[in-house]
Amino acid sequence: MNQLEQLKQYTTVVADTGDFQAIQQYTPRDATTNPSLILKAVQKDEYKPLLEKAVRDNMDASTGEVIDHLLVAFGKQILRVIPGRVSTEIDAALSFNTAASVAKGRELIKLYEKNGIDRERVLIKMASTWEGIRASEILEKEGIHTNMTLLFSLPQAIACAEAGAKLISPFVGRIYDWYKKSTGIDYQGAEDPGVQSVKRIYNYYRKFGYNTEVMGASFRNTSQILELAGCDLLTISPDLLQKLADTTGPVERKLSPDGSSSAPIGKIAIDEPTFRFMFNEDQMATEKTAEGIRAFVADTAKLKQIISGMR
Repeated sequence: MNQLEQLKQYTTVVADTGDFQAIQQYTPRDATTNPSLILKAVQKDEYKPLLEKAVRDNMDASTGEVIDHLLVAFGKQILRVIPGRVSTEIDAALSFNTAASVAKGRELIKLYEKNGIDRERVLIKMASTWEGIRASEILEKEGIHTNMTLLFSLPQAIACAEAGAKLISPFVGRIYDWYKKSTGIDYQGAEDPGVQSVKRIYNYYRKFGYNTEVMGASFRNTSQILELAGCDLLTISPDLLQKLADTTGPVERKLSPDGSSSAPIGKIAIDEPTFRFMFNEDQMATEKTAEGIRAFVADTAKLKQIISGMR
């Protein structure tokens, strides 16, 4: 078996792309999208008809509403080629507005349901800010499941689990990027700070019995992926999926539900002041979360410009 086939024995593989035509060959269970991936996809000739239809069918709607229809159109197409769930991200500009995030999550689910998609097949993706986590808590109680993204630290992960989030997406590659730039060290294997972060979160969840799923995200190389074999899910870009499919070396399970962490873990009680203080003390997490929100807002603005130019 190639490494992708071996990895699927231990971990649910998720495709991290808006390119639903590329998804089919890797047979992932789920798929994730974000504003940057959708922006990239609509600039390809094969996906322009989706954008044109979203604009044409919603001429009287706001640009934001057109984007919602576009996101759902992509999600619907993706769900035709995967058996599981698709993650659809709300506007990152809402990351510090709980009420608006809840409203947007409800709107997206309503659009999916109008298109005949059951809400169980959709995850509403939101940034792991305190306000985003509170929105997740409200939506989950309504049966709208959430994928908490832009997650770089243990306090974010704990708060998400205590809020009852269905799934978290702790970022590996962006943590690696920060530490490599900060220290000049090109981390490899188990020494990678991004890999260590996900392992710490996974072991904490297992020790204290949280049901929230852990999906490692944002990979820079296959080594990071293989170090997390056994994680609940891993969302992987098509180029790295291809590299795994082209490689036949052995894949060893590194994380297990009944495994134990080598480091003792104490339970941390997270309320808002504790969350904000612990998050503030983590320079990497604060910088990368803010940077990620800004980047997604910028790409959404570019998408809005494209749509405005078509109306």
